[in-house]
Amino acid sequence: MRWCKTMKSTRVGIVGIGQSAFKSHRDDANYPELVREAVALALQDAGRGLADMQAVVYSLAPDALLGIGNAERLGVDAVGARNKRFMRINTGGSTGLSTVAAAHAHIAAGVCDVVLVAGGDKVGESGDSQAILNKIWDPTYERQLPLTTITMLAMSAVRAMHKHGMTEEDMARVTVKNRVHAALNPKAHLRKKVTIEEVFASRYLAWPIKLLDACPQSTGGCAMVLASERYIKENRLEAVWLTGLAHCSESYFIGDRMGNNYVADHADAHALRLSFERAYRMAGIKDPAKQVQAAELYAPFSNTEFHAIEAAGLAPLGQSMAMLRAGEFYLGAGTAVNPSGGTLCTNAIAVSAMVRVAEAALQVWGRAGAHQQPGARVAVASGNGGDHQFFGSAVLEA
Repeated sequence: MRWCKTMKSTRVGIVGIGQSAFKSHRDDANYPELVREAVALALQDAGRGLADMQAVVYSLAPDALLGIGNAERLGVDAVGARNKRFMRINTGGSTGLSTVAAAHAHIAAGVCDVVLVAGGDKVGESGDSQAILNKIWDPTYERQLPLTTITMLAMSAVRAMHKHGMTEEDMARVTVKNRVHAALNPKAHLRKKVTIEEVFASRYLAWPIKLLDACPQSTGGCAMVLASERYIKENRLEAVWLTGLAHCSESYFIGDRMGNNYVADHADAHALRLSFERAYRMAGIKDPAKQVQAAELYAPFSNTEFHAIEAAGLAPLGQSMAMLRAGEFYLGAGTAVNPSGGTLCTNAIAVSAMVRVAEAALQVWGRAGAHQQPGARVAVASGNGGDHQFFGSAVLEA
């Protein structure tokens, strides 16, 4: 096993990507088998073996959703982590991106030259996940109001309607766009195209969010191999570079986000915007609206894609709805948003944000297949977690 001795910061690249096909159920695979499936694909893509991995960062949902205490122990052998550095990460919906950040830190700090990130989820098999997710709120001030993550983000939609003039038809346009993209992605869970009329005909979950405005409960795995620039050059590997990476959290109660002139208005994604600003500064991106060709943004509900677009600097505040009406954000536009179909079409929570990074990497690698954004050289990814409070962002370049 070879360890990098220098502590000088180094560039970090992605050299291998693996994703299973995402479905509602996978009766043929348990958690370790699901993760191992993605790992095998990522290692094959990188031309490496488990013995080459110097550390493993494991992306996994909370034990309460899995029904197993210390569930990461099940995955140690599946990812070849025995007697190696092994870390489990969980930050809610942003878990997958936080996992990539932890692996990046291993390499950038000079501790390792090559690190495996891997994870899987069986959200569709976890029973009533919303009853568990209700525990993320403060028990005194918040829990009785947002009974589920759906009602939490329905309140965000209402704020966006009040503040920015967003409509239910605008929300339906997001679903239509993402389903068009997902139909081109063989890994996506929901691949059937829909119309605005079909979105409106679906039942309400929590006004104004309807069934087709919401993400599915998906099962699947994802893995990536990250490596130092020196390792990549010595082994003559192809890579996509992680040039910007940041996380930012906010601690506002929901009630503190629903008045005039609040810093972190619930209509928007204040901390995500700060996270993107830091990632862009690290990557040297000055004008994301002109420099970014593809964006894989974590948006599990149609309305949340708008504030993710604006937080990423791809549209002025409150203007993303009008831009979508004009045909922006589709494949072939200046910036394609969620060309894979996004979280709205595939949501295996523990790896959803990792899939955003993987899909962004495939875009700038030119390997996204039928959902490739032409000429993509710079792409971004994001992840949201917790009470709409934990945000991560990444910039990837060819």
